[in-house]
Amino acid sequence: MVEIKRIFRHLVSTRASVNQAFSPKTLVAIEEATRRAEATHCGEIRFVVEATLDGTPLLKGVTARERAIEVFSQLRMWDTEQRTGVLIYLLMADREIEIVADRGIDVHVGAQGWAQLCRALEKAFQRGEFEAGALACIHAVSDRLATHFPPSLADRNELPDKPLVLGQ
Repeated sequence: MVEIKRIFRHLVSTRASVNQAFSPKTLVAIEEATRRAEATHCGEIRFVVEATLDGTPLLKGVTARERAIEVFSQLRMWDTEQRTGVLIYLLMADREIEIVADRGIDVHVGAQGWAQLCRALEKAFQRGEFEAGALACIHAVSDRLATHFPPSLADRNELPDKPLVLGQ
C-alpha cells in the first residue's frame, strides 16, 4: 500500500527544490570532484539526483533503492571494463540516498559499507549541506575504489562525470 504522505511529498516536490539544493555551481563542483576522484583509481562514479517519482512507479510504491538500481541499469554502469561503476543516487522527494555498485567493487565494500556512506550523506543533507555532503561522499567512494582498483595507464574515462538531474 502506498503511503499518502509519500504521494503528497512527491506531488509537491519540484525541480525547484533540486535547483535550490544543487545550484549550477554545486553541480560543477560535483563534476570536478568526480573527475579528480577518478584520476586516483580505475572506477567510474555517477552522481544522480531525481526530484520525484511520477505516476506508475510512485503508485506501485517503487523504493529509492529499486529506482537507483533501475537508473544504474539505464545508465549502463555495469558496462565498465573492471565492473567498477558506482552510482550515488538521491531521490529528493523522499530525501533518500542509495549507492549501487557493480560487482567488481561491491564484493570489496559490501552492502553495509555502502549503507554507511549513504547514512553519512543523509545526515549532511539533513543539515542542508548538499554540496559538502555530495563532495564528501564522492571522496569516500573514491577512497574505496582506489584501495581496490588503483589507477593504471590503460584506464580511460568510461562514463560522464557530469551529475545527472532527473525529474520535473
